[in-house]
Amino acid sequence: MADYGHDLEFGIFIPPVADQVSGVVELAKVADVLALDLVTFQDHPYQAKFLDSWTLLSSLAGETSNIRLALNVANLPLRPPAVLARSVASLDVISGGRAELGLGAGAFWDGVASMGGEKRTPGQGVDQLAEAIEIIRSFWDMENRSVNFEGEYYQVKGAHPGPEPVHPIGLWLGAYKPRMLALTGSKADGWIPSTGYADPPELPEMNARIDEAAREAGRDPGEIRRMYNLLGSFGSGEGWPVGDPGDWAEQLATLTLEQGMSSYILSVSSEEVLRTFAEEVAPAVRELVEAGRAQGLTAEKDSAGSVEEKPPVTAPPASSVPFGEGNGTAFAATPTPDDGSRLSSEKPWDDSTRPEGPVADPDRLYSPDEQAAGKHLIDVHDGLRQELEQLRGLVAQVEQGKVEADEVRSYINRMTIRQNNWTLGVYCESYCRIVTGHHTLEDRSVFPHLRSSVPELSPVLDRLGDEHEVITELLEGVDQALVKLVSGESGGMAEVRKAVDLLTDALRSHFSYEERELIEPLARVGFY
Repeated sequence: MADYGHDLEFGIFIPPVADQVSGVVELAKVADVLALDLVTFQDHPYQAKFLDSWTLLSSLAGETSNIRLALNVANLPLRPPAVLARSVASLDVISGGRAELGLGAGAFWDGVASMGGEKRTPGQGVDQLAEAIEIIRSFWDMENRSVNFEGEYYQVKGAHPGPEPVHPIGLWLGAYKPRMLALTGSKADGWIPSTGYADPPELPEMNARIDEAAREAGRDPGEIRRMYNLLGSFGSGEGWPVGDPGDWAEQLATLTLEQGMSSYILSVSSEEVLRTFAEEVAPAVRELVEAGRAQGLTAEKDSAGSVEEKPPVTAPPASSVPFGEGNGTAFAATPTPDDGSRLSSEKPWDDSTRPEGPVADPDRLYSPDEQAAGKHLIDVHDGLRQELEQLRGLVAQVEQGKVEADEVRSYINRMTIRQNNWTLGVYCESYCRIVTGHHTLEDRSVFPHLRSSVPELSPVLDRLGDEHEVITELLEGVDQALVKLVSGESGGMAEVRKAVDLLTDALRSHFSYEERELIEPLARVGFY
């Protein structure tokens, strides 16, 4: 199978221009709010107009909540592997498991030499990279008592491994030539080429080299994620992909089903392009790939290695259904009911004063595309509900005085009780930031559009906005309770429990109310 079946990922590649730092940071934060998977930066320390990419990533760890952070790719000749291994692991700990590592052998050797690095031939660069991979992985392996390595380019003598990464950090290689592709197949977790250096017609041969090397190393080629840096443009510009968002979606979906590329990282310098990619292209690609996989449209390779052509990728036929009609599943977006149960004796607001929006037209039909907006809102809420339950579980285990690594998050492993309290604080802070970002996006973009498109919905939108403010105050209450807990004040754990219970009641009720009132208007007019 040329489609390796990997989950799709979407990310961005931002030029780290020093005199545009506020814009760079804002793009990363918007990508985080829009639920993209990756924000990445090139690493050229000899480029005076660029920010140091490693410093930038460390700063963004505190500005974002969910999005993963990576160099794309790290300049190995100017970043010694032992130090780089500790840096990446440290970022992974600081960010709660969101660091990844792209690596390259080096290319701009005059620039490297200008910064004090050694010039290498292409062959030497590959050999040096192979040594670096072994060293980096040794520093991440906490079963090693010490790291010792004697190579042609690097030597490590008795260094201690660590810090331990929170999650298995992906190690991706930017590779194009045969030896680099072979190294990718034998040693890497991912391959990350770029359009312009490896355009779509060149991918089959390169993928085949990676697969062959993987098998020779005793690996399943499917272990290696296939990523792709995109330098395309919407409209009739240069690069690839090209065309409108629908054209992009078809091109990327076809590439996934026929060549197994599954992580798409777009070079962006404007919020407009970022939003188009995140809000229009990514969902459409997911839909097309899901449909293609369901219909068995993945390309298959015969014994000679050639690809058998399959029918073109098409979305499943659209059928329209009335709102709420059928057996409860006809309308894809079904509001999550509020069963009325509460954990706290306090009430964040009076539910009985909530206004209701206009009654839906029972004869109005909604296509699957129209229903997708409401379903997306519920999917976002479901993710937040799941995170909330994880938070509550962590509170319960800290309250009991012990935390098992396989029961909570891997980064709690081997921590003391006080460290567990600190970890709870980090997790709560991260969750609070996610919720705040979700509500900020609604207040700034979604609600104004709904207000202008469906004026009779204004009382509901006003109430939802008011509840957002109350939830912000409740989030601050959780933070204040955590301060007491971490500082060792008496009753700190009880305060955390009380604050989290009240937050839970508010969020569960709010999400249900918002879904009940908005999924039908969203089906009519969309998010934007």
